[in-house]
Order: sequence, then C-alpha cells, then structure tokens
Amino acid sequence: MAGAPRLLADCVNASVVNAGDGFNENPGQSLLDLLTIKEQKGGFEGLKVAIVGDLLHSRIAKSNIWGLTKMGADVCVSGPPTLLLPDIEKFGVNVYYDAREAVNNADVILTTRMRMETQDKSFLPSLDEYKRLFRVDDSLLRYAKKDAIVMHPGPIQRGIEISARVIDSKRCIINDQIANSVAVRMAILYILSQIGGGMQ
Repeated sequence: MAGAPRLLADCVNASVVNAGDGFNENPGQSLLDLLTIKEQKGGFEGLKVAIVGDLLHSRIAKSNIWGLTKMGADVCVSGPPTLLLPDIEKFGVNVYYDAREAVNNADVILTTRMRMETQDKSFLPSLDEYKRLFRVDDSLLRYAKKDAIVMHPGPIQRGIEISARVIDSKRCIINDQIANSVAVRMAILYILSQIGGGMQ
C-alpha cells in the first residue's frame, strides 16, 4: 500500500526497508538497476536513459527517475498518454509520445511491466496497439545507440514489453539485474543492521 513504509517507520524504533509500496516507489529495485547500469556503462553523467511503458502504475519507474536524474543521467520517458504520470515533466525528464524519439541515441532502455488489468480500466484500446507503438523490438532498437542495453524489472511478459528476439539477445541484461538483486538487498540489510548496532 502506498505510504505504508513511512507510516510504519513513524511508529517503530527500527529501520524500515521500503520493498515497494503500491504504485508509489521501489527504491531497492532502483538501487539494483543503478548498480547494473554502472557495471555496464561505468557511470551516469551524460548517459541517456529512456524509460518506456506504463509509468502511471510503475513504482520502479518513479524510483529510477529519481535516482537516475540525481546521478546526472539524461532521462526520457515515453508511453501511452493515459499511462503517463500527470505533470511528469516536473520530475526533470523529457517526455515523448513517440517511443522512437525517446530511445533516439539512448544508452539504456528501461521498460516497465504492462499490467493486464489496464485494458479493463480503459487505459489502453488493446495490447496489440501497445506492442505496435511501445514494445522494445529490433525496429525500435535501430534508433538507440549500437551498444544500448535493455532492462526490465520483471517478471517479464515475453513479446509484450520486449520482443522475444531482443530478450534472447546480448543487449537484454535482465539476468544481470536478477544477479544484482540478491547482492543489493543483502547490502541494504547489512548496512541497516550495522547502523542499528551503532556503526559509525
């Protein structure tokens, strides 16, 4: 539930880790994404990152926008207008309604998970239209840099957010994200447990 970690932190004398609250944030996932990008690209300054998909319901996209802009990356977003956050420009990102413009010369492409229930709420006419306009496939990747990497928070829906061909290519580094997820969450728990024990 959005706001639950803050509410809990205000009520207990302990460290509270936000592991994702509703559609609000997911800082742990964002940290592992940032680590994966740093490993692949060496840093963030001057990096162009395109976030494509459902930003309205993606807590990871919100945390990544915050983290990436804070680290100096140039962040562009693209998705169906009904699935973009209101006033998203205030986050310090460039907004494009054409995914090709967002990924043009991008170093990193982050996709969000499409929720099947968005169709039931009239956010999208159909998944086919979404795939035609916003799925990361070979035709969209032509606009990105040759060494651009593709990331996804998982669980991935093969052929919807990313084409099967791109998922199986070396440009898609979801397995690196999964490997880093364990290490990052271990680090979060270790650091917080040490601070709780009086670490300076």
